Amino acid sequence: MNPVIRTNGRTRIKKIPNPHPQHAMDDPSIKREPKDKGVTLLEHSYDGIQEFDQKLPNWWLFTLYGAILFSIAYWLVVHQVLQGTRDTLLLENELAQVEARRIEETVKLLDDANLLELSRNPEFVAAGSQVFMTNQCATCHGADLRSGPGMVGVNLVDSEWKHGGNPISIFNTITQGVASAGMPRHEGILSPTAIAQVTAYVLSMQEPTQP
Repeated sequence: MNPVIRTNGRTRIKKIPNPHPQHAMDDPSIKREPKDKGVTLLEHSYDGIQEFDQKLPNWWLFTLYGAILFSIAYWLVVHQVLQGTRDTLLLENELAQVEARRIEETVKLLDDANLLELSRNPEFVAAGSQVFMTNQCATCHGADLRSGPGMVGVNLVDSEWKHGGNPISIFNTITQGVASAGMPRHEGILSPTAIAQVTAYVLSMQEPTQP
């Protein structure tokens, strides 16, 4: 506030300069030096506030760049490589379950056509080969299904069958056995699916019929 001075009956108002005029801090002509040596101030000023032109610390930059690289690597590995592999495995597992259920339904309604279809399924035939080799079938019929000297089982790859050579007859022979021929009964020992697998394996090993 400016003081009022009275002289010779006159009133005068003495103006005192404002040591801090408004917007003086914004005056670009006023050069200010930073308190800390080696620190640069930018030329512009906002409401008397100037901005430091100072490099970010190396540890901060390394943290930022490291976080960016980690995010990219995580996205590639988790959402592209692993997720794709996991989805593929899940799909394959689901397809295998569907195929297993289909085969179970087929075994319940076995006939010549179904057994012939199963004999063209590589996985089903491979399972039948495993059952054949691990349940003493090969002991009587030979590992190549051709029997041989001293073996009580018959040749299973030729066209000569004593108890029926059509698919369902082979299935029934394995299931019920032939006591008079030394063929044991496998019902109760092997599941219907396992017997169907052995039947499919035997059918897949059949030699072409000579014209």
